[in-house]
Amino acid sequence: MKDREVATRRRKVTGKWEYTWHLWATLLLHIIAIVLFTRGFLLTRTELPYYSNSSDVSESQCVYSSSHNNASSWTKPAVNRLIIIVLDALRFDFVAPSTFFPESKRWMDKLEVLKDVVSKNPTSARIFKAIADPPTTSLQRLKGLTTGGLPTFVDVGNSFGAPAIVEDNFLNQVDNGCIEHLFPSLYEDDWDVLISHFLGVDHAGHIFGVDSTPMIEKLEQYNSILEKVIEVLEKESGPGSLHENTLLVVMGDHGQTLNGDHGGGGAEEVETAIFAMSVKKPPSSVPVEYDTSSCQLDLDGKNVCVSTMQQLDFAATMSALLGIPFPYGSIGQVNPELYALGAGSWNSDASQELSESDIWMQNYANTLCINSWQVKRYIDAYSASSAVGFSSDDLSQVASVYAQAETQWLCSTKKLLLDKNKGTDALVPALKKQIEAYFNFLRTVAELARSKWTEFDLYMMGTGIAIMSISLIFQVLVILRANSQDGATLASSGYGWIFSASTFAFFLLGMRAVSFLSNSFILEEGKVAIFLLSTSGIVALRKSVVKGELLKESVGFLLLCTFCRFGIEIGLSKQSATSAFMKEYTSWILNIASDLPVWNHAAEVVPILVLILLAFWLYKATSGIFFGWTRKIVILCTILTYILIIVHWITENNRYVLAFMPESIGRTYIPRIIYAILLGQLLLLAFAQLFKGNCSDCKTNLVAKTTAMLAAWSSTIILLSGKQGPAVAFASIIGGYCIMRLCDIEDENGPKRSLSIGPFPVMQWNLFATCLFFCSGHWCAFDGLHYGAAFIGFEEFMLIPQAIILTLDTYGFSIILPIFGLPFLVATKYKADLGKHVLFRQLSQIYTTYGLITAIMTMFTIFCVTLHRRHLMVWGLFAPKFVFDVFGLILTDILICLASLYYFDQGKDDHHHN
Repeated sequence: MKDREVATRRRKVTGKWEYTWHLWATLLLHIIAIVLFTRGFLLTRTELPYYSNSSDVSESQCVYSSSHNNASSWTKPAVNRLIIIVLDALRFDFVAPSTFFPESKRWMDKLEVLKDVVSKNPTSARIFKAIADPPTTSLQRLKGLTTGGLPTFVDVGNSFGAPAIVEDNFLNQVDNGCIEHLFPSLYEDDWDVLISHFLGVDHAGHIFGVDSTPMIEKLEQYNSILEKVIEVLEKESGPGSLHENTLLVVMGDHGQTLNGDHGGGGAEEVETAIFAMSVKKPPSSVPVEYDTSSCQLDLDGKNVCVSTMQQLDFAATMSALLGIPFPYGSIGQVNPELYALGAGSWNSDASQELSESDIWMQNYANTLCINSWQVKRYIDAYSASSAVGFSSDDLSQVASVYAQAETQWLCSTKKLLLDKNKGTDALVPALKKQIEAYFNFLRTVAELARSKWTEFDLYMMGTGIAIMSISLIFQVLVILRANSQDGATLASSGYGWIFSASTFAFFLLGMRAVSFLSNSFILEEGKVAIFLLSTSGIVALRKSVVKGELLKESVGFLLLCTFCRFGIEIGLSKQSATSAFMKEYTSWILNIASDLPVWNHAAEVVPILVLILLAFWLYKATSGIFFGWTRKIVILCTILTYILIIVHWITENNRYVLAFMPESIGRTYIPRIIYAILLGQLLLLAFAQLFKGNCSDCKTNLVAKTTAMLAAWSSTIILLSGKQGPAVAFASIIGGYCIMRLCDIEDENGPKRSLSIGPFPVMQWNLFATCLFFCSGHWCAFDGLHYGAAFIGFEEFMLIPQAIILTLDTYGFSIILPIFGLPFLVATKYKADLGKHVLFRQLSQIYTTYGLITAIMTMFTIFCVTLHRRHLMVWGLFAPKFVFDVFGLILTDILICLASLYYFDQGKDDHHHN
């Protein structure tokens, strides 16, 4: 008897595992494939654990600073103090006068103090267009600015939890204490380098966009701050004063698109600005050979000149000006125009034989000698210690170019510099020739590094693609095995509609997959998805007309597709225009007739009415279907959260603010309460799984479980989606209902079978989920993320909770709700007399099919980035699309596995186990 009980218990457990094990195996295969492919596609640069020391320069052949009685310096110090003010996400057109651009915008000419200083003091102050190397996330750019190296795209992940920069950087060579208050520190003398990092422009761009009032206000605030800083420096710049020899640098780490996005390689993202001002006036401007400036008259008629430099050169230039060791991993060159701003401290070296320009040139040539020696040292060390180093041909080319410059230095230039009776006739031409030789070497290394550190490991990428292909074959075999067990084939007699519908589903899948190979179709992905969904709706309408049934559902589905098409157009307009479009109006309806006051009230009232309707539907669902006590509690909690969402919206609107409730409760604590209720609901549903349920009516039980799960997630997702949330939720319910009803006509005239859900409704479900992603205002780019949603309920940044919230907002309607709602398709076709194990088989089949469709889409995205890895849009378009899709695939697999734990319960067995 005991043996029989043990065998029965083992059979029950094994029976459940039989329908779910392949889902977990697929998740594992996808993780392995994506990790391998990513390691090949998004390579990282090996960071060497070496640091530059003051004594290292003695190994070079340069005229290092010990000859100037300063043994701790590599180069002759030009400034005593350095103030760096970083304005995060500072676009170039925030700083340069509007006359430099074809069209004037309202965010231009707001930092007037900078261009005014440049026009008044052209030799001691300069504006640079600084070109950053993509990708342009904040951590990568700050890393590049301080180390002088080239961070890679994979560092994007670190931007959401940035570790300390452990690689050698110029901040390690000075006292870089954390400055809490800028202006009090300007009057203190206990620092060499003062750094102030302002984040307001970056936040304003992400949340409101460039062409927005908050952005204009923030720029005007910065202009006032900078005016005060410059005023203090000028007052304290006299002989013996605190800022007698101080250099002020105001700069951005990267730019931003009009939507506030940054991360890619577009011109708006990589072009930022650097303003530098020396309070000690240089004796003359930089020699004309090294002047890259172009000049224009601003709106006030003042002449303003702007130069160009690579952001890669910033660390080396700052190190040279301060006289500190260059960062070990720097590959940048000392910029001549920025370096010339420090020439005012060398006046004492002027002699009758050499002009001020010649004095600068000999110092600059020696600095480039040290600069080149340091870069060559790093390249040699990197190639010796890194698995992803340079080839022997590359190293031979670098060594050859360096040897030419070094030979010229030792045989000619150095001797002239050390000659006490030197004259300008031979020295100046030699210096110019020497500087050009070092320029050639440093350019060669920079170009080589850019090519090698964006080199792709095709072996790793190929291995990832191979494993991904195996996972697809595995999923297909699982589906075919399930079909054979169910005794049905696509071409069985009486199943002509199923055969044709399945074929058409494969056609839609192929069309969408192939579209991922084109950058134009990726940009228009939302339009492609809604076109294919509408096409499937037309096919369903034809069948409805032929059979004379479900016409309302067919027509309603096409009308819904039209609504979604309009919503996607709105989303695309947000993507192509400025994000001011999103913020100037609380709803897209207002953009139609914003002058009519009725629309303002409708935009506030309609979402509330829709939310009340959703709450009513949930209440009716609990009364009409068998619900256990745990699920009833979940539904009632959801209705409560809908009420809280309405209160939250009312408190956000100053016109309807509740006098009896503090604003902080509505804006901060109500969202947190909703998040806590969601967590409690999920825990309660998980707790209910511990009890064996009555499976006498498996279909009703499945519907109840699905409704409770969707209700639990819906409130938080609607909250994060804003006023558009109820409309998108309403559309998702209508669309899901139509798809479920339309799949009833598949086998109306055929023989009944246990599993009768073909791939056609699953394909429609997947396409509809994709359309909801774009309808909710998202797209596959970093500015397609609604960063503002992450701060709903939070005033400060906290990594883990806000990363979760951002994920819920991004994938709530397109992945989370569709996956947990899939059992409705099974319930539509399931017959009560078939038994629990048939239900398990149907659920397993439909989840495997849905996962396969998502995996095929991701596979073609992987093909796309492989084929276009050298495309100009690889970092701006293809890489973000890859990141979104692989993250979406893993999230889909995880949620499918979790759904299998929830829906494949351990209820009482039935007597129809096949």
